[in-house]
Amino acid sequence: MALAGRTAMRWARLRSPWPAAVPLRLPPCLPAGPVACERLYSSSGKEKLDMSMYPVESIRNFSIIAHVDHGKSTLADRLLEITGTIAKTDCNKQVLDKLQVERERGITVKAQSASLFYSHEGVNYLLNLIDTPGHVDFSYEVSRSLSACQGVILVVDANEGIQAQTVANFYLAFEAQLAIIPVINKIDLKNADPERAEKQIEKLFDIPIDECVRISAKQGTNVEKVLQKVIEKIPPPHCNTADPLKALVFDSTFDHYRGVIANIALFGGEIQKGHKIVSAHTKKRYEVNEVGILTPNEQPTHKLYAGQVGYLIAGMKEVTEAQIGDTLFLYKQPVEPLPGFKSAKPMVFAGMYPVDQTEYNNLKSALERLTLNDSSVTVHRDSSLALGAGWRLGFLGLLHMEVFNQRLEQEYNMSVILTAPTVPYKAILSSAKLIKEYGKAEITIINPAQFPDKLSVSEYLEPTVLGTIVTPHEYIGKIIALCQDRRAVQKDMLYIDEHRVMLKYLFPLNEIVVDFYDALKSLSSGYASFDYEDAGYQAADLIKMDILLNGNPVEELATIIHNDKAYATGKFLCERLKDAIPRQLFEIAIQAAIGKKIIARETLKAYRKNVVAKCYGGDITRRMKLLKRQAEGKKLMRKIGNVEVPRDAFIRVLKRQTDK
Repeated sequence: MALAGRTAMRWARLRSPWPAAVPLRLPPCLPAGPVACERLYSSSGKEKLDMSMYPVESIRNFSIIAHVDHGKSTLADRLLEITGTIAKTDCNKQVLDKLQVERERGITVKAQSASLFYSHEGVNYLLNLIDTPGHVDFSYEVSRSLSACQGVILVVDANEGIQAQTVANFYLAFEAQLAIIPVINKIDLKNADPERAEKQIEKLFDIPIDECVRISAKQGTNVEKVLQKVIEKIPPPHCNTADPLKALVFDSTFDHYRGVIANIALFGGEIQKGHKIVSAHTKKRYEVNEVGILTPNEQPTHKLYAGQVGYLIAGMKEVTEAQIGDTLFLYKQPVEPLPGFKSAKPMVFAGMYPVDQTEYNNLKSALERLTLNDSSVTVHRDSSLALGAGWRLGFLGLLHMEVFNQRLEQEYNMSVILTAPTVPYKAILSSAKLIKEYGKAEITIINPAQFPDKLSVSEYLEPTVLGTIVTPHEYIGKIIALCQDRRAVQKDMLYIDEHRVMLKYLFPLNEIVVDFYDALKSLSSGYASFDYEDAGYQAADLIKMDILLNGNPVEELATIIHNDKAYATGKFLCERLKDAIPRQLFEIAIQAAIGKKIIARETLKAYRKNVVAKCYGGDITRRMKLLKRQAEGKKLMRKIGNVEVPRDAFIRVLKRQTDK
């Protein structure tokens, strides 16, 4: 009976209506009322946007380009706020910089896109914005982003004026024949001089002063005028919805649950869920699961039309299936593939190995997924006697290498050993046996271990770059001395205005790859800026220098250097290693050697127990006997002891100090 009573009560509770005292609680960030409910509904992904409201004539695709730290991401934040894409709050700081490494370093590493809706003179416009990095190491991201645009906003800091990367990015946009809108940012600063920045733009880029827009992205001053200029100056995309589908994959990311998410720009036709598409690169067929736009979060849509930029999910499970630069088209409607992107040319190579070889497969998977998102990294299998199986990776610069390593640790929880960075050299072989072995007379050396002997080579070649330095004129003397110390040859010198000078130098890449930028910033109190581009190879007197620890060569610390700098570099490396390697119970001899010849040596003294502490006088032979026995023990220990080089020693040892 009691059981039946409890069951009846339970049924009564279940059938009772929802208590009136429990109101629906919205998140505090949303206002109450129908607007809030509508926003909640749309963000859940149930409601899809209708993109047919935006014909090709009312679409504008543009990028924001500038030197590092000139305010690109802050301007992007204000544009997102003005168009109502994100709510206006004090928390909006670099909203498009989503990576943890970008937040920590305060720089943009990855180009990010967002679609903005804006009404101008009664017409609704769709503005597709791409925020790009400013550092020279990420210029490949900029060139890729420009392929999906018809115009750019060129941001110049009113305080700093034109700098090296401003010039480089301007010419990238100019060569792509894009409309350029010059914007003078940070006019609210106390030392801002917008008139000087405008004169520099007119002198260097031949853009009239009256076309420049003065803004303060931080305070939002005049930013609305930038949007109006975008609509007036930048042309709509040249494409037609009636044409067959032609979509360019300009970026991609990997999601553990949905597979590859490809960012696409449509150059013709339309695409929707259920369409059968084919990749021009892999020839594989896929069914579209979802299409949408980025606002800047993913917002699904019914369709995407020609001229629009968005994302696509089509069940691509392998990271190799979404090649950046690939063309997607409808099944049985083949089109001429788009030209894609010129592959990035690596400037710096480094070996990467797992700390523990059992982590090899996990690191391989992490590398594949990260290189999908950062296609400028080249990967080749490699192995080392000391570190086991690994890879030799090619990067666009030292910052690019450090950021890639940081992303591996933060996003994939991978701990790796990175060897000392090197640059790709070439050797013209004279030995018939080696020519037969390699199948060609000119070989590229990316690993110092492969450096051929001088007897079998007629000439060594080293890579060079054409560097552009923009600096205030008072630092010219110091900077010229620094460039000469790095074996650079001056090519040009131009006064931008009465205060700033642009210098052009031909540098050996090896001389600038590690710490030239740091030294330049230090000499010029942070005012000089630097940018470089590839300038081919030139003949050089190169040698391979080995580092020996107790007579055993450390393969990972071997370097290829110019003969003139061998002694100074060898001595410096030995000194830095002495500081980096922890002391052992036995003595360690640290030597720099060229072939059989030792050119520098440092000795790391052993930890010693005071074995004669118990002798309070007496015969000297007793003391000598104890010391001799200790020396014999240390000698035996040195024979069998292994020297452990710490993981972070490689980069730390190679970083030069500016006073050396």
